[in-house]
Amino acid sequence: MNRRAFVIGFGTVLAAPLAGGAQQARRTYRLGILGNVPLSDAEGARLWGALIQALRELGYIEGQNLIVEHLSTQGRFERLPTLAAELVRWKPDVIVVPNNSNALAAREATRTIPIVAATFSETSGLIASLARPGGNVTGLTLLAPEIVGKHLELLKEIIPRISRVAILWNPVNRAVPYVEEGRGAARKLALQLQVLEARRPEDIERAFAAMKRERAEALLLLSDAMFILERTRIEDLAAKAHLPVMYTQREQMSAGGLAVYGPSMVDNFRRAATYVDKILKGAKPADLPVEQPTKFEFIVNLKTAKALGLTIPPSLLLRADQVIE
Repeated sequence: MNRRAFVIGFGTVLAAPLAGGAQQARRTYRLGILGNVPLSDAEGARLWGALIQALRELGYIEGQNLIVEHLSTQGRFERLPTLAAELVRWKPDVIVVPNNSNALAAREATRTIPIVAATFSETSGLIASLARPGGNVTGLTLLAPEIVGKHLELLKEIIPRISRVAILWNPVNRAVPYVEEGRGAARKLALQLQVLEARRPEDIERAFAAMKRERAEALLLLSDAMFILERTRIEDLAAKAHLPVMYTQREQMSAGGLAVYGPSMVDNFRRAATYVDKILKGAKPADLPVEQPTKFEFIVNLKTAKALGLTIPPSLLLRADQVIE
């Protein structure tokens, strides 16, 4: 996606007044974004809009002291190396990426330009440690692997009789620790786990067919940009299969999912702006500690629960940040 599309996509955001305490930088900075969910998608606009608004509040205003180049794979992850190389040739001051795969592609393209990941795994091999990342990559983690156990526990609370759960993930996103943690948590909860992969959109229907064959009683959908872009397809397939779905991020659920538990992606993208600010002011990514999520969301969809014949325990509803009725 070119820069003009970025400006049009965020015209309303950039027209907002500058926050009172913000200071403008004296020079014009170049911000490169290597994304997956295009700005034409509502969730893509919401996430990247959060980053741009936070930068504006810090004094970086497109058209005044900030130039933004936004390139998107639009869910075609095989394009990452080409787009990363193209972005590096543009010579940005900082590159912002949404996840592991994009961070790895960006780092393959450059070991000198700072890279800020809005979400990535500490086990991705991108950093030496959380406290001192080393190299040119820093940012925020998305989840600790043990959170998968929390998802399974919530499913068990919502559906006490449950015994078989499917996990759908995209191995391109290198979420192996989460899958392995899921296996361990499932054993403790006396659950049988069916692990399924979807690398491309056409794999999703095959995965649902496999869930039907194995009689899965619920689905846990791990975080992935492709699942955001394919959220309507996933919800339609789940509805046809009468299958409850637990999501790890709200951006993957448009209307029909059962529940969401996970970090606020919008909050992570906003916090990524503080890393950009520090780097533009002279900090080295190698010295900027990686931060973990601080804001989590638990959303329950009562309309979906009713359609599935499920009764959500009142104790869970009281813990929910949002209840969709």
